[in-house]
Amino acid sequence: MVLSRKLLSLLIASLILAFAPARAAQFYTEDLRIPMAEAGPQGLEAFLVRPAGTKRYPLALLSHGSPRSFEDRATMTAHKYYGIALEYARRGFAALIVMRRGYGTSPGGRVDSVGGCTNAAYLPAAAVAVADLRAAIDAMARRTDVTTTGMIAAGHSAGGLATVALTAQAPSGLVAAISFAGGRGSRDDDDVCNPDGLVQAFATFGKTSRVPMLWVYATNDLYFGPDLARRFYDGFRTSGGNAKFVAAAAYGDDGHYLYSVVGRPQWTPYVDAFLRERGLGHDVLSPPDPLPPPDHFNDAAKAEFARYLASTMPHKAFAVSPNGGYGWRSGRSTVDEAQRDSLAACMKWSPTCTLYAVDDQLSSGSVQGTATDQVSRAR
Repeated sequence: MVLSRKLLSLLIASLILAFAPARAAQFYTEDLRIPMAEAGPQGLEAFLVRPAGTKRYPLALLSHGSPRSFEDRATMTAHKYYGIALEYARRGFAALIVMRRGYGTSPGGRVDSVGGCTNAAYLPAAAVAVADLRAAIDAMARRTDVTTTGMIAAGHSAGGLATVALTAQAPSGLVAAISFAGGRGSRDDDDVCNPDGLVQAFATFGKTSRVPMLWVYATNDLYFGPDLARRFYDGFRTSGGNAKFVAAAAYGDDGHYLYSVVGRPQWTPYVDAFLRERGLGHDVLSPPDPLPPPDHFNDAAKAEFARYLASTMPHKAFAVSPNGGYGWRSGRSTVDEAQRDSLAACMKWSPTCTLYAVDDQLSSGSVQGTATDQVSRAR
């Protein structure tokens, strides 16, 4: 049976309306635009993840890194950091990933450029990042489900540098901060632009930074190696900064990516110990319950569903047909888009597809058939 494109679109639209997620979510997520005059009418791209309760949760402000290639900035998205944000939400925080100007869909171009490599200027670039983070804090302070009292900040790489810079101009309510592999200006493995200038930037931040910090660098970090990382720390501490340094064990081929979803078992204990020391420990909520695969799936199809579950980029959806066909898509901007695209992928092989899962929830129209014959798949 061949469906016309118009009929296929109508079927998909009706299925999306018919099969809304039925299971109560343990965590609440929301796509946001952070108002900021310098970012124009679009504002800054952001994504919020928090427990699903009704109280106000302390903010965990999360800052991303900066790719070596400028062109890669446009492909970045706040959704990419969902798995990281979920770890802070599990610990009782309202985790906000904010894309700074010039990253993802946040306007700004090269506003945070450090200039030429030889004389890379890190302080002006950090000031731009801090302005963006402060805009995000201001926006969160106006919400009824988030509080900036008792908030923390955490960042990776260039986001770690931005977090350190934020502590040097600490906003009211900031009680602790974490920097994973903090730095900027890496253009190749063990090759950093103006490293002395970067060390001096950390020393400058240390002059006024008094917020307790945790710094974590893996011993095989190819962006900022152990010797340079220690220079960052020594400059910061000598100037008066308050930080605990952790030389983490080697991670994978490049320890710069320790702070990742896969690396969670290695880095989350550092965070938990640091938060407990500061009296900021919260009960760690269980991650979302893993969803069972459709009953009628064979082992190969179940393995593909496991891949869907492992995808940490919302929004995503998984569609199935009674005869064992399926289609799924992840990394979509909205739930509706994920539902539409997954149904379209499944309906290439069958006209009777329904939504089985949306993000990390089962759909009320879940297929629980018994057919065992497997048809061509789409993913």
